[in-house]
Amino acid sequence: MTGDRAGEWLARESDRVARAAVGPRAEALGRVEHTADTIAFVSGLPDARLGELLRFPGDCYGFVLSMEADGLNAVLLDRDSAIEAGARVHGTGDVIRVPVGPGLLGRVVDPLGRPLDGGEAVAAEDHLQIEREAPRILDRDLVDTPLETGLLVADTLFPIGRGQRELIIGDRATGKTALALDAMVNQRHSDVVCVYVAIGQRASAVERVIEDMRAHGAFDRAVFVVAAAASASGMQWIAPFAGFSIAEYFRDRGRDALIVLDDLTKHAATHREISLLTREPPGREAYPGDIFYLHARMLERAARLSPALGGGSLTALPIAETDAGNLSAYIPTNLISITDGQIVLDRRLFAAGQRPAVDVGLSVSRVGGKAQKPALRKASGRIRLDYAQFQELEMFTRFGGLSDERVKARIVRGERIRALLTQQRLSPLRMADSVALLTGLAEGLFDAIPPEAVAALRERLPKRLDAQASAAVRAIETSGELDDEARTALRDVVRSLIASPDAT
Repeated sequence: MTGDRAGEWLARESDRVARAAVGPRAEALGRVEHTADTIAFVSGLPDARLGELLRFPGDCYGFVLSMEADGLNAVLLDRDSAIEAGARVHGTGDVIRVPVGPGLLGRVVDPLGRPLDGGEAVAAEDHLQIEREAPRILDRDLVDTPLETGLLVADTLFPIGRGQRELIIGDRATGKTALALDAMVNQRHSDVVCVYVAIGQRASAVERVIEDMRAHGAFDRAVFVVAAAASASGMQWIAPFAGFSIAEYFRDRGRDALIVLDDLTKHAATHREISLLTREPPGREAYPGDIFYLHARMLERAARLSPALGGGSLTALPIAETDAGNLSAYIPTNLISITDGQIVLDRRLFAAGQRPAVDVGLSVSRVGGKAQKPALRKASGRIRLDYAQFQELEMFTRFGGLSDERVKARIVRGERIRALLTQQRLSPLRMADSVALLTGLAEGLFDAIPPEAVAALRERLPKRLDAQASAAVRAIETSGELDDEARTALRDVVRSLIASPDAT
């Protein structure tokens, strides 16, 4: 090193030493008394607060879940951490925060924002607390803008509005995740940002969701927050809260976001596991008494904001699993009472080949037609009532033939409705396609063809509409209105398809 460079270095270091603060520094230190699985009982941090982030040896972290008279219970966020009794614990004075911003779009991360897709670290625009207050009533606006799922059964019978909380519930392997994935895929035609949160799911199942979204959806407008079954209980516990904070970043900037929580039944089981390890008194089905508040304070964060706050929205599609179709179990009843409606999937319908296997009688949307485009509302008409009557009449057909012509006509119409509502995965319908199908149904055009032919007709419909009724399609997609001229154009296209089933 030359003399000039050595002098510059010495001057720089001398200046840094002169500006360094000299004197005692206070630091909050605690001690691990004992551990149990991913729970550590810590003493010596009297000023710690609930939810505070703690630093353990080996650069491991945890957070304060509950407090006792002589210490606190901390949940570790790393399953591989080897924390032993006597280890030092440092209080950070801050709570858990998650990175947010456009840099998360198209990424797969864990609940702390660390990449799981092999990419570079997330370029965060800000860091938000995972626990945030829900918008006040005065800060909310009416839910009247549809979030189109591309599923005829949902958009027609149980419309979902932007800012709504619609529960998807059913037994294991009945298509709950597939229904939510279809809703996410359909947002490729909109400006909605999707956030998928995997809680305790198998890694292979999460990979399928990501690959399907990459192949069919707007992957560059989606964020995947993954706390798989192999993750620590603490990571699974914070995952939905972190997902909400990521989605709220976009909502608070006037954009529309959709969050899918897959699933809250496993989240409740994780909360029960952690609470029992921290010696919380168990209640019904061994769940702690705060389980309702846990999910209520989370789902209340989904809302549509008022124009004064930008008018953004956050729609939540929480998923819950039932056992043998028991909707009266503790967690299902809690979630049903918190949300604005539920789409119930039935195992019997799934086994019969009806996909999505939606139970029309038990499903409901408490927003209803207020979040439905006028064209779709006008075209749907009495479809739900007709289908419910068909299901009731179908039960009696097992006891013998029917002689009443009116009853036979209702059976024929109901079979066509069921064929229309049956839809393959990852094949969303545009609103114009749905309106055209419902118009043909209302006109009785499908009564002349067998139910098996409906699926092939539906596949060919979009191309024929674009070719022969493009003006009507544009009018419906832009204004959402259905005038007589557009209705006639759609009806003629459906009629021509039925008349020439082999034409493309």
